[in-house]
Amino acid sequence: MKITHAVENLNRGGLERVVIDLASAQAEAGHDCQVVCLFEAGTLAPELTARGVRVIECGKRDGADAHALWRLRRALAAQRPDVLHSHNDTPHYYAMVAALGLGLRRVVNTRHGMGAQSPASRRERLFRQSMRLADVSVAVSEAAGRRLAKAGLVATHKIRVLPNGIHPGPFRPRDPRSREVLACSLGLPPETRLVGFVGRLNWAKDLPTLVAAFARVRARYDDVALVLVGEGEERARIESEIAAAGLGDRVFLLGDRHDVPELLAAFSIFAMSSVSEGYSIALLEACASALAIVATEVGGNGEIVKDHINGLVVPPSDPEALAAALIRLLADPGLATRMGSAGRAWLLENATFNVMASRYLALYSGSEA
Repeated sequence: MKITHAVENLNRGGLERVVIDLASAQAEAGHDCQVVCLFEAGTLAPELTARGVRVIECGKRDGADAHALWRLRRALAAQRPDVLHSHNDTPHYYAMVAALGLGLRRVVNTRHGMGAQSPASRRERLFRQSMRLADVSVAVSEAAGRRLAKAGLVATHKIRVLPNGIHPGPFRPRDPRSREVLACSLGLPPETRLVGFVGRLNWAKDLPTLVAAFARVRARYDDVALVLVGEGEERARIESEIAAAGLGDRVFLLGDRHDVPELLAAFSIFAMSSVSEGYSIALLEACASALAIVATEVGGNGEIVKDHINGLVVPPSDPEALAAALIRLLADPGLATRMGSAGRAWLLENATFNVMASRYLALYSGSEA
């Protein structure tokens, strides 16, 4: 089978990790697979090229870009894929225009988030119109599927809910020794407990709320620090919030890291303060690392974090509620351990990459109802 994945880029993120894992597995299974990046190739592109998967960069600039469209069409015409799998809105409507007249057999689109813009926005109008040419619309959570239908972006009969999955192998349960090593590397006493976050530093993650919540936690406990892993356009704002709260010696921005599984094993609790999520890869990785989780009740978070089972779910944009949940888990390490074990058991049964990949292949062939 010839498969093309169309994405914005392959910079670090949950969507990009899903695409890389899917394309790698499909190529390994003998499929002719390529990934077309509408913008730049991205920092993770070498992972795919090292595995023999073609990565094609279209170099799209701001606004409508005919040159990027031409490069995308050339990539599709050269391969003539059996399946075009687009990811999110802009790559989809660009790919649909680029594919006109090429006679593609099957078009699948995955929306990896909830979508922040109004259904009346230009991007969503273009997405809605171009989805008429798609065979299947994949939502990564039940909440995302409901949003697609309610906003009228996709015909209901085309929507399938297919949650993300991860490879659990690299992730091991949290352990005290890893925590001690990371704490010492940050100049902290080895017994310091680490509240951790992994993800992009963007508006959707609402990290100023997490910093405000941590200020309340820090007022309660001396032996705790906050570790933020990731990079993004909100970094300067977050640094300003940290400085204003006087937390410079207890909140650490580690930037983009390649050792996320090792870092997760060093955390005591995982915290997510997002105001918008689809189906978070970071939360799945936290489950694989047997971490108790505090997450906001947005998007698909509640489908991963079962309140009082593998974590605590709190309202978004509420630092007091977020702080109270973190304090509860810090005050009861036994509860945190039980929740972490429950999360890992759930992940291994329900949210592995193999489960996700087999369902996508069924969608490609049209054999899934």
